[in-house]
Amino acid sequence: MKVLIDTNIIVDYISAREPFVEQADIIFDLCIDNRIDGCIAAHTITNLFYILKNDLSVANRKTTLLELCEMFTIIGLDSSKLIAGLENHEFHDFEDCLQHECALEFNADYLITRNISDYKDSTIQAIEPIEFLKLFKYDK
Repeated sequence: MKVLIDTNIIVDYISAREPFVEQADIIFDLCIDNRIDGCIAAHTITNLFYILKNDLSVANRKTTLLELCEMFTIIGLDSSKLIAGLENHEFHDFEDCLQHECALEFNADYLITRNISDYKDSTIQAIEPIEFLKLFKYDK
């Protein structure tokens, strides 16, 4: 099973955001254990560098983001994805549309996010972490 992990799930994991961290931890563990194949959009890394500026030093952000790059497949942006995103009138949020474009390239089965309403027009099923874990029949 292949999944794209949305930025908010990664922030939950890195920042240990309650009450979401436990589900994020499990999803990360499933990826690390190769039980699912996870990817992250390249622009998520740059977004995280900014988002985490109040939580982590520059050195710690770089270390953390390098670790993410080693854990997950990183799907890059190129002109075709940017143009497709700009021409897509279904998505109201450009960044979410780029997440979708990266998920398409990865041939993801699911896009794991806590903001499923942002992906109502996605051709890849957006799913909340708790629902994904139920679907995956995760058993601790």
